Amino acid sequence: MVRAEWVVVGDPADSRVLDDGAVAIVDGRIAAAGPAGEVLEAHPGLPTTRLERHVLVPGLVNTHTHLAMNMLRGSAGDRDLAGFLAVVMPLEARSLTPDRVERATRAAAVELVRSGVTTSIDMYFDVESGLRGASSVGLRLLTGPTLIEGGPTTATWDEVVAAAGEWLDRRPASGTWRPVIGPHGTYTVTPDQLAEVAAVIDGRDCILQIHLSETEAENQTVLERYGSRPLGVLEAAGLLTRDTVLAHGVHLSADEIRRVAEVGAAVAHCPASNLKLASGVAPVRDLLAAGATVSLGTDGQASNDDLDLLAEMRLAALLHKGTSSGAAGPDATALPAPVALRMATLSGAEALGLEALTGSIEVGKVADLTAVDLSSPWIEPVRDPIGSLVYSASRADVAAVWVEGRAVVSEGRCVSVDERDVVRSLRSLGEEIHSS
Repeated sequence: MVRAEWVVVGDPADSRVLDDGAVAIVDGRIAAAGPAGEVLEAHPGLPTTRLERHVLVPGLVNTHTHLAMNMLRGSAGDRDLAGFLAVVMPLEARSLTPDRVERATRAAAVELVRSGVTTSIDMYFDVESGLRGASSVGLRLLTGPTLIEGGPTTATWDEVVAAAGEWLDRRPASGTWRPVIGPHGTYTVTPDQLAEVAAVIDGRDCILQIHLSETEAENQTVLERYGSRPLGVLEAAGLLTRDTVLAHGVHLSADEIRRVAEVGAAVAHCPASNLKLASGVAPVRDLLAAGATVSLGTDGQASNDDLDLLAEMRLAALLHKGTSSGAAGPDATALPAPVALRMATLSGAEALGLEALTGSIEVGKVADLTAVDLSSPWIEPVRDPIGSLVYSASRADVAAVWVEGRAVVSEGRCVSVDERDVVRSLRSLGEEIHSS
């Protein structure tokens, strides 16, 4: 059982905060959530973790990452997307090995859980290596083949597609696991190739993740090549569905926003990466007004340069207050703290098709929980726990994290790995790559 000074129950956007609340965990699931006295009475004898001046929230969900790119952190700063890719892609082509991907993903998983993340999607190569790295830390990682002809390997498109189908056969959806297929983008994968991807995933339970409309240049390039903007190309291939996660969506038109919302696809908003690469500001206010699912992502560490989803949550809340949306000007009420928290939790679960299992503190869901210490001098006094979490807290305040009831962070440190060893390995990776 976890007892905390404040517990955010139900849909985070509803701002239902229990004072002195508790969550009972049985077999990895939430058996009860409510006032501490009631939960203790209903479930006597459960070992109890007591957290004073902490807020307990659902585990955070990161819906767009390239985790092993931490080995390339700092390699391509102060460049736009085209300049960034021109540096990073050749580095990847000569640097990636299964061992390096596993070590790098392990370090990324440490960074994520230390930031309160319990579930993350990934788009990278050497998928099994990445899964081993994440598993060693206790992070739930949803991943799968990244589809781009060649990429950092010499594989042909036919080989890439065939391997993706075989991998899906070996890794079908089950419980909180859903495989991910990741065609890189409509500017790197042709319409005919996207149609082949659609054929591979037809009838399968999986997530389709793709970069889309990240820059105006991307939109223009795709329009000139194929006579349609990226979203139209994706739709024509039959790949815009409820199971689609659109990374970035910075330059979606009003009509495209409507179409995204109508089919139930999700947009993974990555504000820090979009700003650093000068890609622009996604139309989040318009997406939310249209009823679209908008979740949060960090993107990769080579472009962000970190995986701090708490920081993304704060940045999103501030950014969309201070920018215009259509005819509406800046608005301090545009993205309130509870909505930002929902984007980082339940909306993320919805984007990944896991909202029935995680994303909120509700009976029957798996016990994915994050406890944040609000007693720091940069946070107190606490008048609104959700506001304090969104606008004042940082990953340094993340005290404990549970994934399906299993502690993966305790007293601010990872439970299953030696963080000093992880840091030494990550440092070594950087040296190996830049000396090769």
